[in-house]
Amino acid sequence: MTSLSKQEQVEWEKAEYANVNWDELGFALTKTDYMYVMKFTEEEQMFCNGTLIRFGNIQMCPSSGILNYGQGLFEGLKAYRKEDEGILLFRPEENALRMKVGADRMCMPSPTVDQFIDAVKKTVLANKRWVPPHGRGSLYIRPLLMGTGRNLEVKPSSEYTFLVYASPVGNGLKGVLNLMVEDNVHRATPGGTGGIKAVTNYSPIYKPLTEAKAKGFSDLLYLDALTGSNIEECSGCNIFILKGNVISTPTTHGTILPGITRKSIMEIASGF
Repeated sequence: MTSLSKQEQVEWEKAEYANVNWDELGFALTKTDYMYVMKFTEEEQMFCNGTLIRFGNIQMCPSSGILNYGQGLFEGLKAYRKEDEGILLFRPEENALRMKVGADRMCMPSPTVDQFIDAVKKTVLANKRWVPPHGRGSLYIRPLLMGTGRNLEVKPSSEYTFLVYASPVGNGLKGVLNLMVEDNVHRATPGGTGGIKAVTNYSPIYKPLTEAKAKGFSDLLYLDALTGSNIEECSGCNIFILKGNVISTPTTHGTILPGITRKSIMEIASGF
């Protein structure tokens, strides 16, 4: 966990809560006040001059890399309010490092770890009234890295946008987890992008997921594309299996996202 500085904590103590029914929060967008934007331009050849702006729609060229060729990544992390009104961020440096790995795979520049964490902190502070009270949810933070330069040809973009927005969400899954094994559609294949948070990884599974939910299942459990006999992960998360006193999870080998919660559970479990 990453705590905010003493100066930042003073700002938290003055915070007022937004008019939200915290107990009814699920995992859906609630528009907050601000988002953070930083650009990488062909002239500068680096990310710089990041700034907070009011949350809202953005403009981009119809030929941008993200819209035409899916050149984009995202991350997801949370901020939690403590009993004393302080705020904790859950391992943001890990998200920053994972984005850098994904950016390299997608032939994109990425913000530095310090730039990433600074952007996340500024976004949380600017939306402090949207951080749920202790124990009643969290502020979900979504960093995006997108190819936004004009690009008709199949090639990497010349300009990029790093954007961070946030939304309050509830305390995870509600109800029973009821999984259906998907043996026809594969979420990822060897040599692909299953091991990074590419934006293109998710929409291909909408159809089987929608069909599974229509049958009463809560999610799908995908198998490996080579043999169809090994468990990999669910639609948007890693999976752990508890058998007796042993916790097991599939090995990441390029088709499974190296989840930060997954890594944390493994680190904690290995200490027992």
